[in-house]
Amino acid sequence: MVEGLEALAEAVLEEVAQVAVGNQKSINPEAEIGELVPRLREAAGKNLVSVIVYGSAAGKDFRRDYSDINMLVVANKLPLEGLKALVPVMSWWRERGHPPLVIFTREEIERSADVFSIELYDMKHRHRVVEGEDVFANLQIPMALHRVQLEHELRTSLLRLRQSYIADSSEDGVLNLMLQSISSFGTLFRHVLIALGHEPPLHRREVTVKLGELVGFDPKPFLEIFDMREGRSHALHVDDTFRQYLFIVEQVTSWVDRRLDGGA
Repeated sequence: MVEGLEALAEAVLEEVAQVAVGNQKSINPEAEIGELVPRLREAAGKNLVSVIVYGSAAGKDFRRDYSDINMLVVANKLPLEGLKALVPVMSWWRERGHPPLVIFTREEIERSADVFSIELYDMKHRHRVVEGEDVFANLQIPMALHRVQLEHELRTSLLRLRQSYIADSSEDGVLNLMLQSISSFGTLFRHVLIALGHEPPLHRREVTVKLGELVGFDPKPFLEIFDMREGRSHALHVDDTFRQYLFIVEQVTSWVDRRLDGGA
């Protein structure tokens, strides 16, 4: 996968986790989307195929204080002129504090499910069309390749977790590392359940509890970070929590490797 696509996959998977300690926001997703769509219509014209909101903003669990508005823009073609036309819209959207628009052509959506199986699975199962056609209506996700990507993402995320800790092991740095990575791990934990044929709960908190029952870990450190991320708690022992947090990620990664390979 080329560098640009790796960056795109990471941005989608992590939902561009921009929540920092004490940096919460309060937004109205429908008002923001309502301003975005006409700007995209004007910029893209007939090249615009669809505008789709995905993730929590497409459902009922959007939290104005910390959830992101994740938007997919699908075009017929994306020559350089088409990208240039979208620059002012992207700049305006980013200035509003939102994650970058994810931009695909229609053909790329149809042919990318083999390499973006996790991302497109999530979009397909949790999206709402706000303009144009539903490009996910007939999209098939190859679940055999989904398992391969799942293990790759778990191992890559574990490596990054370790690297980030080594780069900044201060208490604030480690706390922010957990706050910013937990959304990504929550998504991957949900896909572990999916890969095993389980119906995952809607919320990451319940997903972590259910996976803990299967794998055999205590979800407490993850639940504590969820509480802090959601403003329900403001104190924890960072070093002890990260030790357990890291151990859980290692345990899940190893367990998935053995289970999906057919081992014990």
